[in-house]
Amino acid sequence: MSITIGNICIDTNDLAGGTAFWQAVTGYKVASSDESTTYLEDPDKNGVGLSLQVVPEPRVGKNRLHLDLFTEDLAGEVARIRALGAVEVQRFDDGGWAVMADTDGNQFCVVAA
Repeated sequence: MSITIGNICIDTNDLAGGTAFWQAVTGYKVASSDESTTYLEDPDKNGVGLSLQVVPEPRVGKNRLHLDLFTEDLAGEVARIRALGAVEVQRFDDGGWAVMADTDGNQFCVVAA
């Protein structure tokens, strides 16, 4: 079988706000955008694409899928991402990761590499 994951899509109620948040978190650049979807790409072309699509309903309940973002500086990145508007949901210092929620409430993890 020959298949790769080329893009991960995140639902948002605020396309401009979600785009700005995820650009700031990842350093990705806008590849294309319209009124309902924005595609972000790694400027170095190494990472999987990330897109945001506008949906009418808010997020309810636990995510069925989430991103794990790896870093050499867990405390520093958690603080930086909180300053961008994320909320820290839970920290697992013994395991080396923090569960965060983006500006739409979508949860993701920041993990010590």
